[in-house]
Order: sequence, then C-alpha cells, then structure tokens
Amino acid sequence: MNRRETLKLMGGATALSVAGLPSLSWADTPKEMVTVVKIAGIPWFNALEKGIQKGAKDFSINASMVGPANVDPAQQVKLLEDLIAKKVAVIGLVPLDVKVCEPVLKRAQAAGIKVITHEGPEQEGRDWNVELIDSVRFGEVQMERLAKDMGGKGEYVVYVGTLTTPLHNKWADAAIAYQKKNYPDMKLVADRFPGADEIDTSQRTTQDVIKAYPNLAGILGFGSNGPIGAGNAVRQQRLQKKIAIVGTVLPSQAKALINDDIIREGFLWNPTDAGYAMVAVASLVLNGKPITDGVEVPGLGKAAVDVAGKQIKVDKIMRINKETVDGLIAGGL
Repeated sequence: MNRRETLKLMGGATALSVAGLPSLSWADTPKEMVTVVKIAGIPWFNALEKGIQKGAKDFSINASMVGPANVDPAQQVKLLEDLIAKKVAVIGLVPLDVKVCEPVLKRAQAAGIKVITHEGPEQEGRDWNVELIDSVRFGEVQMERLAKDMGGKGEYVVYVGTLTTPLHNKWADAAIAYQKKNYPDMKLVADRFPGADEIDTSQRTTQDVIKAYPNLAGILGFGSNGPIGAGNAVRQQRLQKKIAIVGTVLPSQAKALINDDIIREGFLWNPTDAGYAMVAVASLVLNGKPITDGVEVPGLGKAAVDVAGKQIKVDKIMRINKETVDGLIAGGL
C-alpha cells in the first residue's frame, strides 16, 4: 500500500489533518488498523468510533472503523477480506458470527496481520480479545433487575442481536441460568429472539410477542437497540405498567424511555472506552510489549489477563437509570 492509498483510507478530514503536518517519510507512516463492527451508523458504534479516533491520535496509529450496512456476517467477511488485500497491520473486529469469521481471520494472521477482537471471547483467529465487563455477571445483574421489577414471577422474553452473536448469547445464557436458579416462578416463554441491533426489527418483534403472550411481564434486551424498539412498542400500547424492560442501552437513546419508566434500567460499558482499548492493545502488540496479568491498559487501568485464553478484561459495568442518565449523557454517551 502506498502513501496515497493510506491517506485515502483515512478519510478526507483525517487526510487533511495529516497533510498539514510536517512531511513524513514512508518509514514514519503510522501503522494502519481498521476495525470491522457489526453494523455501521448506529449510535453504539458511533460512540465506539470516537474511542478509536482518540486512540489513533494518542498512539500514532492510523486507526479507523468500517461496518456492514446490515446485520450480516457475510458482509463482515467481505470487509475483512478487503483489509487482508490492503495489507493493514491490524484488524479489529466486533464479530457477528465467530464460526463464519474464523477462516478469514486465520488467513489474516497467516499474512502477518494482528487481530484484536471485542465481544469475541470465543473467536478463533485472534491475537487478543478485549472486554470491559465480566460476561457472566453482565447477564446476571440484568436478570436481577428484571426479576425485581417483575416481583420474581411471570413470563418474560429475551432479545439478542443475532442467534450467533457471541457475547449477546453468552449474556443471555448467564441471565437465563440465573433466573432458573434464583427465580423459579419466572418463565421464559420462547426461545430468544434476534434483531436487537435494529430498532425497527425489535419494535415489530415486540408487537408480535405482546400478541402471542398476553401475560408477558418482562423483556430483557441484549443489543443496544433492542430495548429501544421494545420500549417504543410498549409505549404505543400503553403497557409500561404491565411490562418491564431491562437491557443494554446507550443513555442518549434511552433517556426518554427511562424517564417514563418504560425501560426500568439499562446496563452497558462505555463503547468509547472499548474502541480506545482496542487501539491501545494494538499499540502494545505492534510495539512488542509483553501482555501479562495486571498489564496497564492506557486509559482503563490494570487488566486481568488470561494469556492462554488470549483474553484481556477490565470491569466497567455501568447502570443507566434516572439518577445516572444525565451525567452519562454529559460524559458523551
């Protein structure tokens, strides 16, 4: 890849800013990292992109983000194949389907490309996976909150992005197991529903679910748009006193629904921090820094590291409710 191609990939605004710097030799050109996310253009990944951009500046890496127009693992693979052809130094990935992505990531590694994932603890073909939460606990705390609002009894459903999205399903597994152990009077009335990465899909699903299960008392949504779509449907049918909604949301999206007691509480980690962490770990890898338990991840502090499992984790679960939502929005979420 020549310098002109590199600047083109960086985008117009970034290219102009680089052009304004003193002349650089090819040897000084920053390494390139491109992160492929689940879907482009939604608020969650817009926030993650802000972290990538900050990391790019702080670590002198030409880091950017791309994503498919729809929630489609095949589109992710096509984007990954393009990055291999462009010979980037690092690929970042938030996977939709770990099995579908595995072969192309292994080809990337064979070509000497480093691979950093997020929300991909089971993704093969990576150098490191970075998480800002404990996946099991993340599911459990949300079930605890849903159970509280349901009085520990009644029918509920679970939404995930897709039936193959790794962390969404891991959270769902943890939440359902926790319910069965601790709240036996609650009942999961159907297999989990996909579509929680898209508001319209989640809204339509919720309309159908309400018709199919007239005694529904709770919705647990994993996927930042799932609780929003569910909340819109519940608001339309004026069922907010009957159906409790809990799930992963962005404060700026969820504020109105939280203030109206439709979404009872939201949970997340900071996606901006996640984007930044991916670039920070890429910088450590590119510079040959050892990554061991207790490693300092710039901006996030010390991390628990499972070297054999290629996992880097910090604990950053946040609660979004009436008391916290305005402060989190003021902080950029």
